[in-house]
Amino acid sequence: MSLIIRFTYLLCFAILAEVSVAQNVQSIIGNAPNQEAFWSVTVRDANGKILESLNSHKTIIPASNQKLISSAAILDHFGSDYRFTTNIYGDGELQGNTWVGDLIIKGSGDPSISGDLYEEDRYYAFKIFLEQLQDLGIQRIEGNLMADISLFDNQYYPKGWDWYDMSFYYGVQISPLSFNNNAVDLEVFAEGKIGGTPRITWFPDSTDYVTFKNQQVITHPATEYDEYYRREMGGNTIILGSTLPQGYYEDESLAINDPAMFFLDSFKDFLNENGIKFSRPIIVPDQAFSYDTTNVIATYRSKPLRELVQWLNKESDNFYTEMLVKRLSADAGNQPGSFEHGIDQVRTFLANFGIDTTYVVMNDASGMAQGNFNKTAYLSEFLHKMQDHPEFEAYFNSMSVAGIDGTLAHRMKGTPLYKNFKGKSGFVTGVRTLSGYMETESGKKLIVSLATNNFISEKVSSIDAVHEQILMYLYEKY
Repeated sequence: MSLIIRFTYLLCFAILAEVSVAQNVQSIIGNAPNQEAFWSVTVRDANGKILESLNSHKTIIPASNQKLISSAAILDHFGSDYRFTTNIYGDGELQGNTWVGDLIIKGSGDPSISGDLYEEDRYYAFKIFLEQLQDLGIQRIEGNLMADISLFDNQYYPKGWDWYDMSFYYGVQISPLSFNNNAVDLEVFAEGKIGGTPRITWFPDSTDYVTFKNQQVITHPATEYDEYYRREMGGNTIILGSTLPQGYYEDESLAINDPAMFFLDSFKDFLNENGIKFSRPIIVPDQAFSYDTTNVIATYRSKPLRELVQWLNKESDNFYTEMLVKRLSADAGNQPGSFEHGIDQVRTFLANFGIDTTYVVMNDASGMAQGNFNKTAYLSEFLHKMQDHPEFEAYFNSMSVAGIDGTLAHRMKGTPLYKNFKGKSGFVTGVRTLSGYMETESGKKLIVSLATNNFISEKVSSIDAVHEQILMYLYEKY
């Protein structure tokens, strides 16, 4: 066989193989129930070579796959060993067992002053502060409790967030001083008579920082639960309008207004309940103010950043993402941290990886905002290049494991993808995405990015089934 004939044969074989691959992916999608949707698929091998491509260079809405880029930029800047330090400064003096003067808590942008990383002990950081204050002999505070929130600007929300989401835990306000993820945790017990009002409790310890208008109704046990929660904009009155079947239990974390004031109010109550009496005002100044920064009387240090990023990606936590990227802004610029500057830092990080950012549009860091765009080709290329990053181990370990934890905990069980696929899912209305790493039946490592946009369904189970069918095809094919 001449070299020309041999080359022509190999070229035709390669073209036919590519067509066959595309047809296989297309046949899976062609049989999907959501034919109105737009689909994009990019699959690479461990060396970055594209093995599968369908609409790879068309723009898609990434949803929470955006966190894959934001979390990597955070790790790149701070390093996985970094710990946030939140200090209480004493502007006064100790007289006997009484602190005479103000206590100022300076926000560090730490999102973990909650129970997320401490086995649901939401007062964990407060207990550390309390112990240090008690070790100094403080039993009473005669002064103001103040918050320094100068690390961030005064914009609470990223561009593009929907007002509807701002009542819930996934759309909370962002402040450098935050407690319990800037939310109250509501519990509802429909244990009364039909037509009656359910009993409610909430954390922090039924605080009076929020006011609940409990307009909920207990319905017949055969009816369905219908959720309704709304926080009045600019305040802390929360309207509860759900209907709950008799015997039903519901819990929900609801966003509060003014996170720094919420922190101080919760900390003040905690001190009073644990042996340090405090009765003076709590104050969050509107502008920067001066105080004695040489006298640190209590300190809380977070767990290493790798654990915070692990929570961020596995749980797809918008609050952690926006907090950390805004802190990235504050650390990278000589200005109060802002959402826009933080996003610029993430885009610069992406560009330094050689990714073309022309078609990467980011209105927020977490992917919940309207107007975010990317490409599966870029997401998969980025995941490929991250393998050589010095923080890749922490980055890889932050991803959800199929059938085990995070947002993939209930997916792919009973298949070869169980414990195999490691990555990040994404969802906003009409959008479902999935990107990550997997190993095939033959031991080949693949990098996958799948996106389904513009589907008309309230449930994502049918989209998930198609994504997993594509992953199984890849598992068997390669």
